[in-house]
Amino acid sequence: MLRRVESMVEGLTPGYFALVMASGIISLGLLLVGYGALSQILFVASLVAYAVLCLLNLWRFIRFRHSMASDFRAPKRAFGFFTFVAGTNVVGARAAAEGWFGVTAVLLTISVVVWLVLGYVIPWSAVLGRDDRPVVALANGTWFIWVVASQSVAVSAATLEVWVDTGRENLAILAVFSWSVGVFLYAASGMIVTLRIMLYPLDPREFDPPYWVSMGAVAITVVAGARIVEMESAPMVDATRGLVAGASVVFGAFATWLIPVLVAVGVWRHGIRKVPLRYEPTLWSMIFPLGM
Repeated sequence: MLRRVESMVEGLTPGYFALVMASGIISLGLLLVGYGALSQILFVASLVAYAVLCLLNLWRFIRFRHSMASDFRAPKRAFGFFTFVAGTNVVGARAAAEGWFGVTAVLLTISVVVWLVLGYVIPWSAVLGRDDRPVVALANGTWFIWVVASQSVAVSAATLEVWVDTGRENLAILAVFSWSVGVFLYAASGMIVTLRIMLYPLDPREFDPPYWVSMGAVAITVVAGARIVEMESAPMVDATRGLVAGASVVFGAFATWLIPVLVAVGVWRHGIRKVPLRYEPTLWSMIFPLGM
């Protein structure tokens, strides 16, 4: 039994924090439409999932460090580590809805540090540091999770800014900075993933659920932009408010346009090309985009 559990830990998917993202965003949505009890249940579920996944990843780092290092070097898996950043901030945003702003601040601090570290380490280890070329042939939907992580920092910073008396300008800078980085990362990721689809044969089995993150990344960009627009007056916000508002409208339209495309891809994958529909960890990455 222990050997089986260790085998599962060794092969743990880096993007499994999408489970936390999914539970947290649906919890927030339920709270907004008045289903408080269901929202609380999913909030608890997201907290439990977050704690368990943190422990499992710590176990994996200590016991199976070589496997984790291999994931950092794999272009198809490495960007999944950014789900930790996004999951942390989703939990933080839901905690803020409960009035737990201290928890939100702590989680935001953790997420910023991890976001910055991963933002430099993963592109080097999984892309620039590889000897085989072209790496674009290995790009997939998980690359958009980097964008989601960046925008989750913006959402959390903008959410916290409303409730603090000190450090508001710093939070405004962080929110606009991470939002701007996320926009450029989406452009880069979109171009690379599009090139991969256009230039190389695409097995329907490879068109997996993480491609939904292409829509989720735009959706959270809209939410982050809306939060920034609603922030109190600060030099960074005042200088960009109009730009962020206009861009958010454009991104919102594009995110909506992507939904039928992604549904059609799912029909093509499972209905026409007969790829079996069974549980896989990456399926969680479909829920967050729709919830956001």
